[in-house]
Amino acid sequence: GEGVEKDKKKELFHLEEAAIAGHPRARCNLAVLDCENGRTKRAVKHFMIAAKLGHVLSLENLKNLFIGGAVTKEDLATAIRAHKAAVDAMKSPQREAAAAFLQERI
Repeated sequence: GEGVEKDKKKELFHLEEAAIAGHPRARCNLAVLDCENGRTKRAVKHFMIAAKLGHVLSLENLKNLFIGGAVTKEDLATAIRAHKAAVDAMKSPQREAAAAFLQERI
């Protein structure tokens, strides 16, 4: 927040805890940090896991890393298939009704 000193160790600890608990956005954030620190292979693993959980931004980052040569065609294809399966698994009539309800309120 504003006016508060950032504690990078604490930030990393909580990101790792959330990622271990299955939070795809935390996994993606860890991957970004790994990319920034030159740990591309580890970042790809984090992005792959998050994409397999249905995280769109992680899939987009994998596509960009594929263009840059850091991800193989096979790995990208696997991530795309797993992402689609995760998104399809999350579809339900209740979720569609909730989305429609929220759209009406906007």
